[in-house]
Amino acid sequence: MKQLRWGILGTANISRKNWKSILHSGNVVTAVASRNARRSREFIEQCQREHPFDAAPTALGSYDELIESPNVDAIYIPIPTGLRKNWVVRAAKAGKHVLSEKPCAATVADLREMIDACQRHGVQFMDGVMFMHNPRLERIRRALQDSAALGDIKRITSHFSFEAADDFLQANIRSDATLEPLGCLGDLGWYTIRFALWAMNWQLPREVSGRILSQAGRQQSHAQVPFEFSGELIFAEGVSSGFYCSFLTTYSNWAVVTGTKGEVRVPDFALPKNSSEGALEINSTLADDLKMDPLTAQETNMLRAFSKQVLSGKLNHDWIDWALKTQIVTNACLEAARAGRPVSL
Repeated sequence: MKQLRWGILGTANISRKNWKSILHSGNVVTAVASRNARRSREFIEQCQREHPFDAAPTALGSYDELIESPNVDAIYIPIPTGLRKNWVVRAAKAGKHVLSEKPCAATVADLREMIDACQRHGVQFMDGVMFMHNPRLERIRRALQDSAALGDIKRITSHFSFEAADDFLQANIRSDATLEPLGCLGDLGWYTIRFALWAMNWQLPREVSGRILSQAGRQQSHAQVPFEFSGELIFAEGVSSGFYCSFLTTYSNWAVVTGTKGEVRVPDFALPKNSSEGALEINSTLADDLKMDPLTAQETNMLRAFSKQVLSGKLNHDWIDWALKTQIVTNACLEAARAGRPVSL
């Protein structure tokens, strides 16, 4: 095989972005499933008008049909976190490789079950953190390893927020504890925690703390979820990381790594802004400003890397490790916030 045949399980807005990325990665979408075939057809028609494949994907009226399709090798799963485990496990049992939206699961135990199913059935699992596939990351790593310019890392700080629309509380699933129990911590904090773990070469913190600064929930929801959250990660050798995520604050996504001699600032670490593929400042000097190219954008690179890995016949266990460690820290931060005390890892 020279192309990976993708199925999209769910027609969430993010699916449109990844449809385009699958196209640009040189692979193909062969089927789209929703809870009814009409919605799938409408989604396919809209996407085909803007970013057409040579052959339009098949519209399916149930997730089961997609899982069972012989024309699908890998499944992108963007459905709500609270519903995802069952479909990841079923996809794995059907021999389908899985690209999961983040946060991967509601709990660490759920994610372990998902990962175990994928490993048991020999299929690839990866979470959809696009910035991990941005070519800028290699440049950032070199900057962090430059002892003359940065010294030893002492502090990592990150922020990811957006101001939700007026109808967000009732109209958006991210305010529903059944569907998205981690709220802004799972939706936005996942990125800030991932960046800190990456910067620390995947070392887990020895202790975490957290604070829910604001929470809310739909009227029909059984509980409230974090709408504004701050956390603190304490690593070995005196390194600390603080992060903030929010549905209530103006749009901002940045990360700063401060060392004993200098500082590395990434003003758009999760989502490149304007026309840049990602700015990077080292000791207040702009180091990189790569222009956006749809064929090398981070979301396209993610789909290309996943497809290439699957077609190689080998599994990438690092991707699984990254997802699990991010889930462990994310859930520990929420546990610490609710308990009102730090949690040791």
